Amino acid sequence: MARLPLSKKRKVNYRHIPFLYMANQLHNEQRKEFQLERLILFSDAVFAIAITLLVIEIKIPDFHENVSDKALLHSLGRLIPKFLGFVTSFMLIGFYWTVHHRIFGFVTSYTRKLLLLNLLFLFFVVLMPFSTGFYSEYAGPDLIRLQLKVPMTFYVLNFCGMGFLNHFMWVYITNPKNKVAEPPVDPLVVKLARARSLVVPIIFFSGLPVAYLTNVIFAVYVPLLIPVILRIMQKKIEKKFR
Repeated sequence: MARLPLSKKRKVNYRHIPFLYMANQLHNEQRKEFQLERLILFSDAVFAIAITLLVIEIKIPDFHENVSDKALLHSLGRLIPKFLGFVTSFMLIGFYWTVHHRIFGFVTSYTRKLLLLNLLFLFFVVLMPFSTGFYSEYAGPDLIRLQLKVPMTFYVLNFCGMGFLNHFMWVYITNPKNKVAEPPVDPLVVKLARARSLVVPIIFFSGLPVAYLTNVIFAVYVPLLIPVILRIMQKKIEKKFR
């Protein structure tokens, strides 16, 4: 096959190269934003489903005969532990949804490791309806009378898994070396967020030694220390940054 003379070869217009590079870069940025938006929307859907499934564990009192207001009130009274479990887990999942919303407000890019951390975090979120139902099923008088520790242990470990994964995501996203948050997050925000995300699951986990070494009833009230400790810790951190 005859070759074209050099004079007839197609000439490259180098003036167009910067524009092609910019167009390709813009396309990559838009694609990255689209993939990041998919990640956030998927996470929101998982939160919505998990928080909805919590109420399924609360069964409507079923009476085929001898129905009365007294019997219905008695049945509702027996459901109080389930309602308490529902309200507690609803607030916890809602809290972590707001934290997830906030942390991904800093994210401008993503990596495979961030995707994996987020997926593991959502695993523990999805598990919350089951652990809540399991714990609330035995959270009545039997929990104290029989000193049942397995339901509490399962629930606490589920929550701690969610809490520690949230902490790992904060650490990863706020680390400038990973280049997933541009511009870098304010140091005070980073310090407070990392401390809060670590203290909460640690306090929850500390309830397990209390339950096994003393009495289950004492362990139930351990999480009440969270707001007090967080307040003290926040004042100390803010004082250092002044």
